[in-house]
Amino acid sequence: MTVTVNTVSHDGFRHSIKIDDYELFTDVPKSAGGEGSAPSPHDYFDASLAACKALTLKMYAQKNDIPLTGVTVEIKHDAEQEQKGRYTLIVKLTLKGVLTDAQRQELHKVADKCPVHKLMTSAEIEIETHLSEGAFSQ
Repeated sequence: MTVTVNTVSHDGFRHSIKIDDYELFTDVPKSAGGEGSAPSPHDYFDASLAACKALTLKMYAQKNDIPLTGVTVEIKHDAEQEQKGRYTLIVKLTLKGVLTDAQRQELHKVADKCPVHKLMTSAEIEIETHLSEGAFSQ
């Protein structure tokens, strides 16, 4: 899998994001000088956690014959302390289906074990940034 981001708006901040055969867009919020025409990178960060929790819960429920018919995951973030190295995500899970209290608690625990949650909270992530060879102009 390769993620490629390219400038769409030479005057603004809108960019396309290609992930294999999929295309998304990103922009800077109006409050930060952008057009607000698409989710920001922070939005995608938050959304990746929500999507992972929803998919993990559906897969787990299906594998374990738990009658989960749907999941809604709402995430709000508190970025007030981000410059100090703290970014807080507040997650609200809504589990749909006729579930016992025990099943609800089991699914609640499983949600915190999704791969993105683990990646965000326990992985040591290294990022290497390299310049491509040659000069480009457009």
